[in-house]
Amino acid sequence: MNLQTQYLGLTLRNPLVASAGPLSQTVDGVRSLADGGVGAVVLYSLFEEQLRQEAARDTLLEDMHNESFAESLSYFPVPPQGDTARSHRYLTLLERSVAAVDVPVIASLNGSTAGGWTKFAQQMADAGAAAIELNIYLVPGDVHTRGRDVEDRHVEILSSVKSAVEVPVAIKLSPFFSSTGQIATRLDEAGADGLVLFNRFLQPEIDTETLIVDSSWSLSSPFEGRLPRTWIAALRGRVSASLAGTGGVETSEDVAKYLLAGADVVMTTSSLLRNGPHYSADLLAGLESWLERKGFTGLDHVRGMLSVPQDVDETAYERAGYVAALEKAKQVYGAVV
Repeated sequence: MNLQTQYLGLTLRNPLVASAGPLSQTVDGVRSLADGGVGAVVLYSLFEEQLRQEAARDTLLEDMHNESFAESLSYFPVPPQGDTARSHRYLTLLERSVAAVDVPVIASLNGSTAGGWTKFAQQMADAGAAAIELNIYLVPGDVHTRGRDVEDRHVEILSSVKSAVEVPVAIKLSPFFSSTGQIATRLDEAGADGLVLFNRFLQPEIDTETLIVDSSWSLSSPFEGRLPRTWIAALRGRVSASLAGTGGVETSEDVAKYLLAGADVVMTTSSLLRNGPHYSADLLAGLESWLERKGFTGLDHVRGMLSVPQDVDETAYERAGYVAALEKAKQVYGAVV
């Protein structure tokens, strides 16, 4: 069965995409993901803080060159050079990965401020990135920060990168906006080629024995797919940007659920970390089997089948679903709900 699909204007051999993560930190890792069968690979994220550190060191070295070396060194010790080559290593990895595989390789930038993105986005595009994914990880520490200011920052970052590159640009969003639909449409109108729903924010745990905050990361669970599918179903047909679902993918059934909701592609890292890069072949085989069993002849017959109809009041539609869910819960668990 032909699983070919479109994402960000790119033609992919199937809708399964390896999202940014540990498996895409080496050329061999990227190759193993492509050999496993995915339609595209998103490289691990390069962080804005790392780029700022390099820029600061470059400025320091320039000052040291223009002034007395000895005097400058006494006031401005040179930082270790381990991180200064990070951006170069990333671009080299990107270049080599593009040459090593026959699927699109998407670069990823993670940051929160308006500055510092444009130059490196250009370098990513020049290194052969098929597209750029902007992972805007913005958690305001100031409790007085307005929601509108957070939204404006996203639009500003997107606009600056779009003005600098010709390759498609996707935005990976947080689920914690006061109006997810509104920021999605704003970004769509600002030129986003794709929306990736959703980023997983760090949620630390408190250890009551050691009395420390544990900030370790955990792999996603299937339950986490419900929220992004809800918003993908609501946005399908209401934005022109491609829609990517990520989070909660463990089986081929999870992939099918995302497609039914309206996703153009389905991204996963956790399932590939748990089962290995080859597991993508199992997910795709399971998807094909399900399509055939249900009598579908292709993805176009499935995608968006269970999205929110465009001729209804979206708020009333969602509200009706909420009320129906509560009524069902009462039947199952009793009148305590």
